[in-house]
Amino acid sequence: MAKKGLRSTAQRRLIVDTFFEGASHMTIEDLLTEVRARDKGIGYATVYRTLKLLAECGVASERRFGDGLSRYELADDAKAHHDHLICISCSTIVEFEEPRIEALQDEVARRYGFQVSSHKHEMYGTCADCQKKVS
Repeated sequence: MAKKGLRSTAQRRLIVDTFFEGASHMTIEDLLTEVRARDKGIGYATVYRTLKLLAECGVASERRFGDGLSRYELADDAKAHHDHLICISCSTIVEFEEPRIEALQDEVARRYGFQVSSHKHEMYGTCADCQKKVS
């Protein structure tokens, strides 16, 4: 916030603290619900602007998993890269790391003379719990 020349208000601090303490892949509505449990006076626009600010500053990453909602997670650093499994039935999102996938992506990029600056890997399907419900 200081980099953007913005005041660090009590409401913004509460939103940021709640985001850092919360679950990954929070929607604005998820964060608003958690923040309002502590301060009922915080509005949607304040949460929205604060999350957008965190994304602009590189602290948070906005993710879209095909359901029309924007979700936010702490931004990856180079060592913490992860990919996602997304359940199309219950919307559960599982983060995973797989060195073989990363190595294969690097190999493919080298083969084509391509320098990768970033990537995202998302797999959509049905989680184990939802599969059990159908059986």
